[in-house]
Amino acid sequence: QVQLAEFGGGLVQTGGSLRISCVVSGETHRTQYMGWIRQGPGKEREGVAGQDSDEKFSYGDFVKGRFTASKDYAKHTLYLQMNDLRPEDTGMYYCAAGEILGGLAHHTYNYWGQGTQVTVSS
Repeated sequence: QVQLAEFGGGLVQTGGSLRISCVVSGETHRTQYMGWIRQGPGKEREGVAGQDSDEKFSYGDFVKGRFTASKDYAKHTLYLQMNDLRPEDTGMYYCAAGEILGGLAHHTYNYWGQGTQVTVSS
């Protein structure tokens, strides 16, 4: 089994920064492709950052250079550094892992964390 646990969400003002993390435990070899998916209030899930086949991260268009995803393989931890946060970034941020595919499409992921709430006040 694979367990994903997110940490670091919270309340931040517009223009502020936040780093969230996701610790992977269990069968970590099943988590080759990882990503961050978010869901805002009343919105569909959308891909924030996701690893492609070359293990590099691609980003949703709305990121516009504000977010950086990274993965520490030794610690089995995925990070998302978010800068210049805006109220529209408010939502639940989920860590996800895929055995075969990654990227920005949420349906490609096999495993999910419980999510961490990010709230950006105006």
